[in-house]
Amino acid sequence: MGSVKRTTLETDISLKLTVDGTGRTDLNTGVPFLEHMLDLFAKHGQFDLQVKAKGDTLVDDHHTVEDIAICLGQALHQALGDKRGIRRYGNAFVPMDETLGQVVVDLSNRPHLEFRADFPGAQVGTFATELVHEFFWKLALEARMNVHVILHYGRNTHHMIEALFKALGRALDEATQIDPRVQGIPSSKGVL
Repeated sequence: MGSVKRTTLETDISLKLTVDGTGRTDLNTGVPFLEHMLDLFAKHGQFDLQVKAKGDTLVDDHHTVEDIAICLGQALHQALGDKRGIRRYGNAFVPMDETLGQVVVDLSNRPHLEFRADFPGAQVGTFATELVHEFFWKLALEARMNVHVILHYGRNTHHMIEALFKALGRALDEATQIDPRVQGIPSSKGVL
């Protein structure tokens, strides 16, 4: 389990993540669309996720989304420890009606994001779609993982973002599973 508390002048966040969970969530962020996406992420990744956040959402959702991603990345990094025995890599394709999204991860301890997704709408409800990139980037950075996000096609912005969050959950579920064949750290360097 990873647990993070982050307080700034813009946000106050407490987050708990159980990697080997059942998909249970308890979310109160002030950003309803992000809560929907985090719920899908947790359910498809079989993670238990608890997030309590207060942010300056009267300005916009940017700081809250960014800081939740920071906390989630730190909690994931904390929960995995030295990554002994895990699969390390994960890949998931997720169709959502007319959309096909893919996320590939490497829990390498080398943060990098490749984000190949353009959304036709600038907003879904009140949520600015540019924040999806911000979320994935801060998550990759703080979890110290390599993340490739590929939106193969789609028309509906909501479906496109949903496919990517579901794929993120499924890819991380695969990467964080213990593989009984892996002895020690899954790297030829002996460390991640």
